[in-house]
Amino acid sequence: MSDGRVAPDDSWAPEACTLPTAERPLRLAEFDQFFRDAVRSADRLSARHLRLHLAGDARVEETARDLTARESSCCSFFAFAISRSGPDALTLDVRVPAAHVDVLDGLAGRAASAAGSR
Repeated sequence: MSDGRVAPDDSWAPEACTLPTAERPLRLAEFDQFFRDAVRSADRLSARHLRLHLAGDARVEETARDLTARESSCCSFFAFAISRSGPDALTLDVRVPAAHVDVLDGLAGRAASAAGSR
């Protein structure tokens, strides 16, 4: 049985990440909370492309934009795109280069675990 928490394992964070090691658990916790609150479903469109379907309220969009901007500043290999897929739904596309597919695997796993714990 799950208690709704995802283990704070940052072993999937690549060496290319410039976020200080001490701050990584905090960022992971932010992503986990975001995934629990906002992710409705996820589609792995390719090894390098993950699409997250999100709740569409303004708070979710603001959080998504803030979190992805901060993540891009320390892990510049991520390509995030947020779009409105309906009046009550957002889509967050996450792409990575081939060298970082393992990072996207970790992110996809965290999103699925957090969203599934609701």
